[in-house]
Amino acid sequence: MNSIKVATICGSMKFSNEMMKISEELELKRGYAVIQCVYNTEGQKHEGLDGEMLDKIHRKKIDISDTIYVVNMNGYIGSSTKSEIEYAKKLGKEILSLEPLERTN
Repeated sequence: MNSIKVATICGSMKFSNEMMKISEELELKRGYAVIQCVYNTEGQKHEGLDGEMLDKIHRKKIDISDTIYVVNMNGYIGSSTKSEIEYAKKLGKEILSLEPLERTN
């Protein structure tokens, strides 16, 4: 039996609905165990979130993953996601993406 890979979803939370669809595809059709953000769905705003702590939490998710999956709708990658990609590269993680990363701005 093949080993199950763990994938962390990375991308702008403005694409949270797309992230959910991609997570479903990865788990149900491709056999990944998926980690993704559970907050800020459907445009919810959460006041007083500690951005630095959220970055640390997301990096921990990347630490325990085999791969990251970048949700780069229309080639969009924000500064936080760029940082997460670089972090994953330094750790030697596999990097998958919705669209080719060369097209991103």
